[in-house]
Amino acid sequence: MTIKTEINMARKKKEDIDFKFDLKIYWSLLRKYIWLFIAVLILVLLMESASVAEKFMFKMLIDKGTDLEAGSIILNTFLNFMIVLGAVFILVFISRALMQWLHIHMINRLDGHLIQDLKTKFFNHLVSLSHSFHVSHKTGSMISRLSRGGRAIERMTDTMIFSFAPLIFQIIIASISLAFIDWVSALVIFITIIVFLVYNYISQQIQRPSSVTANDAEDTEKANIGDIFTNVDSIKYFGKEQMIKGRFQKLTENTRRRYLKNWDYFRWADSGQRIILGLGTLFLLFFSITKFMAGGMTLGSLVFIYTIFLNLMGPLYSFTHGMRELFRVMADFESLFQYAKIEQDIKDKENAAAVRIEKGEVDFNCVNFNYGARKIFQNLNLKIKKNEKIALVGHSGSGKTTLVKLLYRMYDVNSGAILVDGQDIRNIKQESLRSEMSVVPQECILFDATVYDNIAFSNPRASREEVLKAIRFAQLDKIIEKFPNKENTIVGERGIKLSGGEKQRVSIARAILANKKILVLDEATSALDSETEHEIQQDLRKLMEGRTSIIIAHRLSTIMHADRIIVMKDGKIIQEGKHCQLINKPGEYRKLWNLQRGGYLKE
Repeated sequence: MTIKTEINMARKKKEDIDFKFDLKIYWSLLRKYIWLFIAVLILVLLMESASVAEKFMFKMLIDKGTDLEAGSIILNTFLNFMIVLGAVFILVFISRALMQWLHIHMINRLDGHLIQDLKTKFFNHLVSLSHSFHVSHKTGSMISRLSRGGRAIERMTDTMIFSFAPLIFQIIIASISLAFIDWVSALVIFITIIVFLVYNYISQQIQRPSSVTANDAEDTEKANIGDIFTNVDSIKYFGKEQMIKGRFQKLTENTRRRYLKNWDYFRWADSGQRIILGLGTLFLLFFSITKFMAGGMTLGSLVFIYTIFLNLMGPLYSFTHGMRELFRVMADFESLFQYAKIEQDIKDKENAAAVRIEKGEVDFNCVNFNYGARKIFQNLNLKIKKNEKIALVGHSGSGKTTLVKLLYRMYDVNSGAILVDGQDIRNIKQESLRSEMSVVPQECILFDATVYDNIAFSNPRASREEVLKAIRFAQLDKIIEKFPNKENTIVGERGIKLSGGEKQRVSIARAILANKKILVLDEATSALDSETEHEIQQDLRKLMEGRTSIIIAHRLSTIMHADRIIVMKDGKIIQEGKHCQLINKPGEYRKLWNLQRGGYLKE
């Protein structure tokens, strides 16, 4: 898929956010810690109440001072009031500090749990999705969305606790307080806040689609970065660095334009907010000062009204930031949570059982399989006996690899059945089935870990002696003896620090350690030079002893000793027999053999 195609797909993608679905997933994570969340909200309420209490104490101080100046109270009464007020202020101040400490302590733990749970939930879901999903989705994009989703759930919780809750609680407390002093001023403040919030909401609704498209552009960019770095050798071999730089420039330009469009919405939002607050302040000044001049309220009450109004500015702008953050968070959620709508298309039955393959008999019984609209197999029958070594040969596209993928249940047959030791594999748990077979692939892709850990991956419960025995069997011991840290040498990403032959020996050792009755050799030596191939073929023959082996090969010289050779073409078995039988009669096998003997094998 080209970069231009991916950009066009991102543009055509639905630009809306499924709030109901995304919030449902968020709630499913939050409800596990609901009492911790409620405790944090109670602390926020108490802290906001304490903040308003401080303002009210300042009002009382001004009113008492005015009374003292007017001679309504004596100095001694004022001093006694100051002592009580000071004691209450210290108590409130210390309480707020303690509540703030506890508030941060609890929110940190809540965020930590939610981030871990979200990443675990979606990592497990993505790993469990079928083979068809992973071959059609870029790894870089999945990594980008998973990491961004972890950050988003922290921002979501923080937005509710630090941006939304303080304003809501302050509006409630302030409205109640002001209603007893001057209901007109309380109404003006309330209307100003409502208009402010409605305007902010409308602005965010207008901006919402651009947040999604900006995320899509970023995901496309990161997915291609991963693809480019994975294929960096091909770029250098073909001298295409400048071309790739040009492609990446187009990607970053697309990302820049989409984010710039998203950010530019803030100009209108910020200007409109300032106009609304300016008008609200003007009306509040008019009504409150008019009442004060008419003797309808005290100076302390006037100061309290303006202090409360000004005190709401911080939470209001915090709420505005929170609204922006909410829509960004929901856009981030949408990118990740859409994976939750993708179901595993290869499902275990409710009563599916684990399996232990004892004999290794395999029976493809009247198998029909379509890949999309393309028909691959029609009524294919193939029985493989216990410990039999069969080879699948044929041109590319003949169905060899698909047959193995069906055996591993990467796909399910449309009709017919695949039996292992007489059991339909659709009645067996997928992971159990796959764990009972072993494979040596054409290219052994290794983890960025040690040689030892890569081999032990196939059987984590194996003892050290068993791992070392597998290393010796694969004749890997003489090779790793030259490594700086022997079997504890890090092989690099995808095993890039090892040669092709070294990686294949690791793969053979891994298969030996797995010790399964069914072994698949998928072009296990086709990428190796002749000398290395000859050496490894000896190891593979020993590996196949006492096992049912399925060998996929283009090099016919590697399967001459197979018990049975299955020749495939267009999803059908057109010939089968031993090498000596097939070579002596006309047909596809002899044609392939003659091509290879002359130095060619048309694939």
